[in-house]
Amino acid sequence: QWYHRPMYCSNNDKDDCTLYESIVRKGLKPNRYGLEDLFFKHGVDLTLWAHEHSYERLWPVYDYKVYNGSTAAPYANPSAPVHIITGSAGCKEQLDPFIPDPREWSAVRIEDYGYARMQIVNRTHLWLEQVSDDQNGKVVDRIWLIQDQHGPRAWH
Repeated sequence: QWYHRPMYCSNNDKDDCTLYESIVRKGLKPNRYGLEDLFFKHGVDLTLWAHEHSYERLWPVYDYKVYNGSTAAPYANPSAPVHIITGSAGCKEQLDPFIPDPREWSAVRIEDYGYARMQIVNRTHLWLEQVSDDQNGKVVDRIWLIQDQHGPRAWH
């Protein structure tokens, strides 16, 4: 899934994603049709977000709780969606700084302009890397996301 405004972020800019009950995550009152429960219910493996002028990779997370596949291989068969905020390559407004201490669900934070490259290798393996514009195309982060089961049966 790809969306513009993220439901989680650890930026220090007062955007919706910095709020505990963000609109994207929980929805608007009174009906509260947020995306997080929907993504979890249907077993979404990966969400790609933009809007923040920085890069952030989260651990697999649902309702602020980390659901890593294991300590040694957190992105192998995780039990919640993996969120990645990327896509600031064309923006030259200013970078969005992070709060000093990362949240427990934040795995990697990079204040850099860049973009993601992704390769779906087969039905279980996805390769993703973050490329820095500021560092002349250097790959600054990379992960394998491995999910043997997809959809609701992935973690229910």
